[in-house]
Amino acid sequence: MAEVINMPRLSDTMEEGTVAKWLKQVGDKVEEGDILAEIETDKATMEFESFYEGTLLHIGIAEGDGAPVDSLLAIVGEEGEDISGLLNGSDAPAKADDEPAGESEVNTDDTPASNSDAATEIPEGVEIIKMPRLSDTMEEGTVATWLKKVGDTVEEGDILAEIETDKATMEFESFYSGTLLHIGIQEGESSPVDAVLAVIGPEGTDVDAVLNAKPSEKKSESTTSDTKKETHTKEQSKADTDNNTKATNDGQRVFASPLAKKIASDKGIDLSDVKGSGDNGRIVKKDIENYQPSESKTPETVSKVEPKGSAAAPINLPVGEEGSEEVKNSNMRKAIAKALGNSKFTAPHFYLTIEVDMDNAKASRAQINDLPDTKVSFNDMVLKACAMALRKHPQVNTSWNGDTTRYNKHIHMGVAVAVDEGLVVPVVKFADQLGLTQIGAAVKDLAGKARNKKIAPSEMEGSTFTVSNLGMFGILEFTSIINQPNSAILSVGAIVEKPVVKNGEIVVGSTMKLTLACDHRTVDGAVGAQFLQTLRYFVENPVTMLA
Repeated sequence: MAEVINMPRLSDTMEEGTVAKWLKQVGDKVEEGDILAEIETDKATMEFESFYEGTLLHIGIAEGDGAPVDSLLAIVGEEGEDISGLLNGSDAPAKADDEPAGESEVNTDDTPASNSDAATEIPEGVEIIKMPRLSDTMEEGTVATWLKKVGDTVEEGDILAEIETDKATMEFESFYSGTLLHIGIQEGESSPVDAVLAVIGPEGTDVDAVLNAKPSEKKSESTTSDTKKETHTKEQSKADTDNNTKATNDGQRVFASPLAKKIASDKGIDLSDVKGSGDNGRIVKKDIENYQPSESKTPETVSKVEPKGSAAAPINLPVGEEGSEEVKNSNMRKAIAKALGNSKFTAPHFYLTIEVDMDNAKASRAQINDLPDTKVSFNDMVLKACAMALRKHPQVNTSWNGDTTRYNKHIHMGVAVAVDEGLVVPVVKFADQLGLTQIGAAVKDLAGKARNKKIAPSEMEGSTFTVSNLGMFGILEFTSIINQPNSAILSVGAIVEKPVVKNGEIVVGSTMKLTLACDHRTVDGAVGAQFLQTLRYFVENPVTMLA
């Protein structure tokens, strides 16, 4: 008898899970204790084992998709077993089997209904691919680039498209083999998670029948309408692509990345006029962004005519065209706006600023960096000092949960990193247990991944405190918006040399301003001030952080 396996609750706070990877496929034999899948929860990615033996008959949640706890995850049973009753949520097939044969033959009036039911079934070998949930906070995705076109042969593991989430642009690979029959979301378009992304199956399959294989007639009508619109969009997209890949004047093909083609199309730039800096002259994104037309137009001028008898000299006024451009906001930019807007307007912020003597820090850093294969930045020293100060002031290492306040016993430091599309916050975990060089190596690795769009969502989750540093841009002092659910964020300014008073004398010293933004619901002014006093002590006496 078939057994239904639901999405398990793998942690006390888990409300939904994401299937990171299926280790069994439909048709595989399953033994009790076999690992069925790797499931990503709100805390970790965990292996989920089967408690049943049999054949994997159905997978209810595709890789990369998320679903609430208790959603249908899989069905295990005997090979060839009819599971339509389990999928439809009823025992209709069983009742049909119990009917007398004669009655079934007499009821010829039911034939149209039977045909209608058959029409709702997706043909064997055809797979409908939905917009995947590629991060825990992802609500919609944008197709940045399609790497396969309708009619192309797709092998399992081929990269289908590059999908932009609220955190990064990630490659999405196919888990099926066949022909790409249909593209549901065009390049540059956004759709919610679980929207139809593509259809893969045998060549010649009736795509309209597959897309209309839904129980609701209204949905079928909507799908047909969307398909018509999509056909027009697809033709337009193809025309744009053809324009972007046209030949140069010498008859050679223009080689450009898909993103470069898209930006060039949006800006109306002829790719044949752009010199590529990539491999073998390939045009990449920065080439389009840095492109300057070879011929610059000189602004026309007109001469203002003065009234007769006036001695004033003619005034040449420039004449030009006013212009603006509407640029579609990326998912990352929309996510930043949503998160920071919620933080600013729900958490009562207040700010505390101190000025820190950096003379000892500069001397200590120079000595540390004289060691072989060692590189420590001032930012690394601030991160370590914050981690140690949080250990002494646990009230700052908290999260507001409405009726409760969560005191985090671990210290995970978020580090704000600027990328082309906006801002991401990689997390250095258990920072209080790491040395200065370990923190430096971790930050360098995470920042590199973030800028190259290779950082995993799990590497940007779980921060308990955040540091934002604009000192390298010469910013002396600024305030930041709290990165919720943190209770505070530290803004780090530039180190400057200026006259200071030491031992009653005016001398040249190095100072740096630190500004702490606090959520007044969890951190009071005195608590924030005490935290900054401890932080100042550690930064001004780096030797205390080497123990």
